[in-house]
Amino acid sequence: MNKKVFGVLLLCGFGLAAAAQKINSRKVWREAEAQVGQLLQEARAARVKQTVFPRTLVHDSLKLVNSNDWTSGFFPGMLWMMYEQTGKAEWQEAAREFTGLMSREPYNGNSHDVGFKVYDSYGNGLRLTGDTSYRRLVIQGAKTLSKRFNPTVGCIKSWDFAQWQYPVIIDNMMNLEMMFEATKLSGDSGFYRIAVSHANTTMKNHFRPDYSSYHVVNYDTATGKVLGRTTHQGYAPESAWARGQAWALYGYTMCYRETKDPAYLAQAEHVAQFILTNPNMPADGVPYWDYNAPDLAQQPRDASAAAIMASAFYELAHYAKGGKKYRRAADRIMSSLTNKYRAAAGSAHGFLLLHSTGHKPANSEVDVPLIYADYYYMEALLRRRHK
Repeated sequence: MNKKVFGVLLLCGFGLAAAAQKINSRKVWREAEAQVGQLLQEARAARVKQTVFPRTLVHDSLKLVNSNDWTSGFFPGMLWMMYEQTGKAEWQEAAREFTGLMSREPYNGNSHDVGFKVYDSYGNGLRLTGDTSYRRLVIQGAKTLSKRFNPTVGCIKSWDFAQWQYPVIIDNMMNLEMMFEATKLSGDSGFYRIAVSHANTTMKNHFRPDYSSYHVVNYDTATGKVLGRTTHQGYAPESAWARGQAWALYGYTMCYRETKDPAYLAQAEHVAQFILTNPNMPADGVPYWDYNAPDLAQQPRDASAAAIMASAFYELAHYAKGGKKYRRAADRIMSSLTNKYRAAAGSAHGFLLLHSTGHKPANSEVDVPLIYADYYYMEALLRRRHK
């Protein structure tokens, strides 16, 4: 092959891969309904007091967590999306059941994950039913999250553990959606201002010249200056942790939707370019857990990162000029996830996707199903309907 042509193919990553196989949406949803039904049944059977929310599998046993866990809101959100897709009353009943078990979380300020927990559960319920009690709890979640905002730093604090003074992780971009929504629901522009401040500060300090994102930025609370940049779940401080890049893509796409600030659209497209042209991205669009890990062919994939990216690409396609390329990327990823990464019917205790990676450096949740992979896969399936 001509070296110049080969270089172009390499540079374009999976963007020039063969066309995605078509997805039979009815069949996929029918099978997903059966799987989620199995997961629902097993979660109910395995429940011990408040330990009720599916997270992953450990040695082929279902791992449940309580509502304090950062992943707790994803399963109620999946139940709401199943109701959205099917319109069946039994799915709304199940969604209300598990959302009701989240009642402590709108008031739980022990981490930034209140956004993940509250908005994926109560937020989806509010969107689909208009339930006024859910409205109140989404606003309460935003009030709780606001208490973690430091105006000197300009960001919402992520964690209260480990060696950092004021750590902010790229994942935190995902919690801003609840803040934007709370302003619309309450009329209080303070939530909006916090979200914009966080997004702007993150855009300034989290990204390298190639628009890959650091995982953790540590700030000085007295001055707001950056004390250091590193990783917690990636391979190395300067490496590109795959799910972190997916959070960045999704987060800035969402911020553009909520503000129409062209700077956010530009940032989302820059991140998309990093992903789409990355020479270490496999042809099927499902990344290794870190783009810069050694011996990539021996590294585990992260289907959760792929599902998040697919959902974000479907939305970005509506906003960007030449958005068709983002839809093609999303279709390619969804084809791969659907045809190569889905669990067989009746297997995996009802999880939808296999081969996700949670925290590789800690050897935790490696090459397993993860509930948030399933959540964003379902969201992407819903979004792909809207061309």
